[in-house]
Amino acid sequence: MAAGNRPPGRGVCPRGAALVRRVSPASALSSAGPAHRTDGPSRGESRGHVLHGVGATAGAAAVAGAAAIRGSGLVISNINAFMMNAIADPRQPYWHPGWTDPDPHYRAIRREHTKRSLRLAAALGAPAISTEPGGELAPGQSRGQATDIFYDEIMPCLDVAAECGVGLLVEPEPGLLIERFEQYLEFADRVRHPALGLNFDVGHAYCVGDDPAEWVPRMKPHTRHYHVEDIAATRVHHHLVPGEGAIDFAAVLKAIAAHTPDTWITVELYPYRDRPDDAARAARAHLLGVAAAAGVELA
Repeated sequence: MAAGNRPPGRGVCPRGAALVRRVSPASALSSAGPAHRTDGPSRGESRGHVLHGVGATAGAAAVAGAAAIRGSGLVISNINAFMMNAIADPRQPYWHPGWTDPDPHYRAIRREHTKRSLRLAAALGAPAISTEPGGELAPGQSRGQATDIFYDEIMPCLDVAAECGVGLLVEPEPGLLIERFEQYLEFADRVRHPALGLNFDVGHAYCVGDDPAEWVPRMKPHTRHYHVEDIAATRVHHHLVPGEGAIDFAAVLKAIAAHTPDTWITVELYPYRDRPDDAARAARAHLLGVAAAAGVELA
């Protein structure tokens, strides 16, 4: 979601129940249609774990992919390089291998995956990739130790990001090194690299007790992309279709429209892989209804 004039086009969001639109204050909403399509341009978020391990043919494949995307009227809002499912790490398939793993072999897997994702983003014309916020603290590992490791590992990737003209967006995550926006700000102040940005996940903020609507203006200098999902009132980290949890989306959408109207939003519903179209339709219907009542346009 974001605001402003859009070039003509149409599109589908690739993989899963991802719904990507723009937001702006007031005016009319887009007419209803299939939940995974908009009246375009059409932006989708590609999941980086699908692309992990692409080898020597990646260059040719990326060129062909970029041409296909342009021909379809699609553009990519973000490449999700957070998840590492292709590695199938038995510890946890999403978080591992992580940036702060005590084993340098596993850190190298994360680092090189990130560099490849950045280069792929550049080839496909994606403005950014998102990544995990450090990692899960290992037994006996202090926050200070993990932060030092994260800093050392991400800095070379940020240099690659700058060379590629692609943003590297850290996404605070419950249970990982950086859970809260204050922690992100501390890390960003240490890094001070122009390629670093924030993937603002509304549901994650709610899980850890940060009010998403209040943090939107505070994180404006850093936010380059949003993830949206609902979370139950218990604040347990399980992604729900918007409308099935307790998040005040009217307040969130108003804040985004007021402070970051040109920033894309992806509805992230990876738990609904068995029924992505139904989940996307329900998310679309709920968010359009909330937006209309709040005087916010989703375009």
